[in-house]
Amino acid sequence: MSDSSARATIADRVAAATPVPVARRIRSLGDRAIAWLFIGPTILLLLAINIFPLIWTVYLSFTNYKANRSAPIRMVGTEHYSSILSDPDIWYSMQATAHFVFWTIVLETVIGFALAWLIDRKFRGHGIWTTIILLPMMLSPAVVGNFWKFLYEPQIGLFNYAVSFLTGVDRSSFQMLGDVALAPWAIVIVDVWMWTPYVMLICLAGLRSIPDHIYEAAEVDRASPWRQFWSITLPMALPFIMLAVLFRGIENFKMFDMVNLLTGGGPGSTTEVASITLKRDAFESWKTGYSSAFAIILFVAVFGLANIYVKALNRVKQR
Repeated sequence: MSDSSARATIADRVAAATPVPVARRIRSLGDRAIAWLFIGPTILLLLAINIFPLIWTVYLSFTNYKANRSAPIRMVGTEHYSSILSDPDIWYSMQATAHFVFWTIVLETVIGFALAWLIDRKFRGHGIWTTIILLPMMLSPAVVGNFWKFLYEPQIGLFNYAVSFLTGVDRSSFQMLGDVALAPWAIVIVDVWMWTPYVMLICLAGLRSIPDHIYEAAEVDRASPWRQFWSITLPMALPFIMLAVLFRGIENFKMFDMVNLLTGGGPGSTTEVASITLKRDAFESWKTGYSSAFAIILFVAVFGLANIYVKALNRVKQR
């Protein structure tokens, strides 16, 4: 028996086993109704997983609710919001977050685009080098955090050995994770090492999307390689670069796991980014209503900035 006849037999059996009232209802359904019948369960699942927790968080942000006690919930209005916006510790954590986000985006974009431009040259062995460069991105943040925590050890860590070899500084004279001035840069280095390959992939896709005939026409016009880069390569790859900046900006704004494993927000509160502060308020101080308000403020900030950025990205794409 052929595959087509077997499928027809199965379909006939299903049709025969379907009750007549149900079959009539199915026949009377239009294409739109059938489409909603299929996507309905998925929409309900998304509402249960995403929308309901968001609404519940907004509600808790206006209450004095604490998850570790069973006291009656009391509405406090916008008290939490005003307290957060006037708290100097919150603004310090936002400052640490801004430092982390800014420098990681700048370094990852510059290095990632440079690597993409080199790999796009298709030199001998570029495939092997591409695979090697992508290795850090394939690791989990937990593995990367523990791995670099060992590398940053002042006595036995390879990072201090490398710095000592290149600069002549005593390897035990500085601690990347224990020094107030160096700790913020320590987490920046790790994030750049891990996620630059991701930016490189997006930039490489942008470079590969540029038609070859544009460069051929530029060569006919005797445009120099430097002129071709500034007039063709960079403008046409700019939407992809901006897309990479958007993705990494959102991810780094909510960075938690790697920073928590490396420094835990220390020394002191030097590397206490917003996500670390939120975790401490929610699960150490058990200020559930307060932390819910902080989460809503972070959500609004990220959503608003991302919306403005996407509008700028669309303008660049329409040029």
